[in-house]
Amino acid sequence: MSSTQPRPVYVIGAGPGGLAVAAALRARGVRAVVVEKSDGVGASWRGHYARLHLHTTRRLSALPGLAMPRRFGRWVSRDDVVRYLEKYAEFHELELVTGVEVTRIERAPVTADGGGGGDAGGAGGAASTEEPGWLLHASGGRVLAGRAVVVATGFNHTPRLPDWPGRDTYTGALAHAAAYRDPKPYEGQDVLVVGAGNTGAEIAVDLAEGGAARVRLAVRTAPHIVRRSTAGWPAQRTGILVRRLPVRLVDRLGALTAKASVPDLTAYGLPRPESGLYSRVRQGAIPVQDVGLIAAVRAGTVEPVAAVEAFDGAEVVLADGSRITPDAVVAATGYRRGLEGLIGHLGVLDERGRPLAHGRRSPAQAPGLYFTGFTNPISGMFREMALDAEKIAKALARRLGVRAEARRAAAHLPDTGLRPIDPPA
Repeated sequence: MSSTQPRPVYVIGAGPGGLAVAAALRARGVRAVVVEKSDGVGASWRGHYARLHLHTTRRLSALPGLAMPRRFGRWVSRDDVVRYLEKYAEFHELELVTGVEVTRIERAPVTADGGGGGDAGGAGGAASTEEPGWLLHASGGRVLAGRAVVVATGFNHTPRLPDWPGRDTYTGALAHAAAYRDPKPYEGQDVLVVGAGNTGAEIAVDLAEGGAARVRLAVRTAPHIVRRSTAGWPAQRTGILVRRLPVRLVDRLGALTAKASVPDLTAYGLPRPESGLYSRVRQGAIPVQDVGLIAAVRAGTVEPVAAVEAFDGAEVVLADGSRITPDAVVAATGYRRGLEGLIGHLGVLDERGRPLAHGRRSPAQAPGLYFTGFTNPISGMFREMALDAEKIAKALARRLGVRAEARRAAAHLPDTGLRPIDPPA
């Protein structure tokens, strides 16, 4: 059978960003195949700690084409996020291939007719004027040919554990926050949580409420703390309103809001930050949404301490020179994007390993390569991925010359040679 779309657009990653792009592309008549290395959608969400809820509201976190059910409540739980992603893939009839890991992306060689080896393109069957496209090297020796590629492997991809001096000598239990699920293994223990971002703050509260004998939170730079909701007004809506305003103005507004709504915790070892809220956001530090940290610090169940400098046997050496002997350390020290092996050779990453282009913009040196989900905006990651999905789909449909009649051909797309998973029940 002949096809109007001989090569699909490959979307790497079946998290919210990848699923949203695939659905938006399908709605525009562009065939998208989502390739996921795990055995199902939302793998990273399945692995998060049990207490986790979205810090953004249900209504502002839906992906294109499907609202989140009201029964999920205002702040959607980890398990309900997974249920939503499963339903989303089913509802949009997305073409999913699981258990296949893409390890390297390369530009397809240009053939004699100027294309990349594909058949005649365009919804009307005209002679091919397509760009060469891309080759994806995947597990099992597979080489997949795509018209374009959307990388959606996630903001929190590879756990980052600092190489603290003496780390290997530590005699207690040391784990990255990615391995933390619930407080049960830490009942009755003295636990140090390293890192005062949203993850570290929430895990510290979870441990304190879940039976740990003592919980300390190592803080290198005092975070901005905001109320998740004030008088029914979610912090996310404020983030949406101010994100286009001048940084200095938002810094001033943030300082005034903090003084009015967040108590000064300086006496408890957690002073107000010296730099402005939005200045910190521009540097990559998102404010901590309070889901119990303020109350726990004031009650003494979570004790802020200085940053970790080194390990020495059973002891942890802090930046102020003090030494403590926790039974366990949970390092909420962030993640790397982990894109170097996949696309590092293409010259599309900055010095921190982040994509140079994002959303609808494709890097000048790599046309047809797109990225989503690699920012952490104060307006909400799910919301921004939903917006990016629509923009990427529009840009790609235009680039590929897909016309409206391609929508009607969507039910007659060719086999990729890979086996999609069955839609979840």
